[in-house]
Amino acid sequence: MAEEAKNKASASKFRTSIGGQALIEGVLMRGPGKQAIVVRSPDGLVEKVEELTLVRDKYPVLGLPIIRGAVTFVDSMVKGVKALMFSADYFPDEDVVEPSKFDQWLEKKLGNEKMQKFITALAVFLSLGLTILLFFLLPTFLAGFIDPYIKSAAVHNLVESVIKLVIFFAYMILCSKQKDIYRVFQYHGAEHKTIFCYEAGLPLTVENCRIQPRHHPRCGTSFLFVVVVVSILVSSLVFSFVNWRNMWVRVALHLLLLIPIVGVTYEFNRYVGGHDNKVTRFLARPGLWLQNFTTNEPDDSMLEVAIRALELVIPEEKGKDAW
Repeated sequence: MAEEAKNKASASKFRTSIGGQALIEGVLMRGPGKQAIVVRSPDGLVEKVEELTLVRDKYPVLGLPIIRGAVTFVDSMVKGVKALMFSADYFPDEDVVEPSKFDQWLEKKLGNEKMQKFITALAVFLSLGLTILLFFLLPTFLAGFIDPYIKSAAVHNLVESVIKLVIFFAYMILCSKQKDIYRVFQYHGAEHKTIFCYEAGLPLTVENCRIQPRHHPRCGTSFLFVVVVVSILVSSLVFSFVNWRNMWVRVALHLLLLIPIVGVTYEFNRYVGGHDNKVTRFLARPGLWLQNFTTNEPDDSMLEVAIRALELVIPEEKGKDAW
């Protein structure tokens, strides 16, 4: 039975546009028309389904290639932070007896709804800021210390690229070692396995999902890695024509190039995730390997959560979610 399911899975060529995110004891799944959050709370499964409203539907220009990558990235971060906050509400910190004075002041000034929007915006801003700081600005500052000993832009770009990759890998490894993150990464694995099962055309059961791979080519881990690689390639090209010794020029260029870099990466991951051939499998391999750090094998209860979240977003019209 299991072997038959494996064979069917390998033979399938269907690729869905449905994607997901691991939460605290839960999973977020996003389909073409709606998204679903399913959390295993102490009192049982909690479900939240919302219709998706995309800004590019209102402004078609934001749906153009390259541009849509940056728009989708920010939109995913906002929705992801909201989903994390929703899941966290079911597992309050036992050490916190009452809201802090700052929380009370915010709620008094803004009201509960506006305060939630403020906290979400702040969390997204801090997440983006940390990403830019760690993987773009910090390598530039560190490489600046050896500029007096470097005579060519090529050597500088090589050094900065090595620093960038070291920081990226160190960040991934450190995250994977955190005990509190281990279960979240198990839900991450459950999300991937469930999507693979659906793409294979198999019934969405725990048994069928359990045998699927936990590494998916459209994972955010792969996306972030490709962002770093693309930024290295673009920087190496651009910095050959500018005053690369001026650190502030390099910082400004890194910030200006963020949107096209994220846009190109989105299109790359979109192509690799939507096709299955020797070339795409080769291109996806580094990102899949990195998922050894960001996904763990889930238990059956986690697979049940991921299955339910996926079931809630599968469109009624067959094939509407095709990649």
